[in-house]
Amino acid sequence: MRIVGGEWRSRLIDVPARPGLRPTPDRVRETLFNWLGQRVDGRACLDLYAGSGALGFEAASRGAARVVMVENDRAALAALRRSCERLMAQHVSIESGDALEYVQRPGERFDLVFLDPPFRQNALPALLGKLALRLAKGAQVYLEAARPVETAEPWRELKRARAGRVSYQLLAWEPA
Repeated sequence: MRIVGGEWRSRLIDVPARPGLRPTPDRVRETLFNWLGQRVDGRACLDLYAGSGALGFEAASRGAARVVMVENDRAALAALRRSCERLMAQHVSIESGDALEYVQRPGERFDLVFLDPPFRQNALPALLGKLALRLAKGAQVYLEAARPVETAEPWRELKRARAGRVSYQLLAWEPA
């Protein structure tokens, strides 16, 4: 899979052959970064359920100050580490572990979060409910699911689209 924009444009990242792994396609990533204004300069990004790391590496390529990728699959972790080394991505860190556990621990806050869990887990409602602990003021959250996710305050939907069997949305976190 290739990175579609930024410093590492056209560079390849490893994609392990894993059941249920759905790397975000080029066209969808291009749409997402059009929504975000092409660049994410200076932003801290969190890529939960990183898988291939396509979203996190794309953000790093487009100016993110820091990207944290969280993944629990060993083969995916090994591929993420290989891609990170090949790109010399010093501002990308890879965390081994469960996404829900990660967001529930106090720690760094993020400006942009990518949520692309395996559809069969139905993890998005729980994640959206727990994510506040890790969100910076004005944070945005991108998510992929089989169907659009209906949200309520403090979430506001900014954009929504569909590509094949995947619905994707960009949300803003706006607490009172």
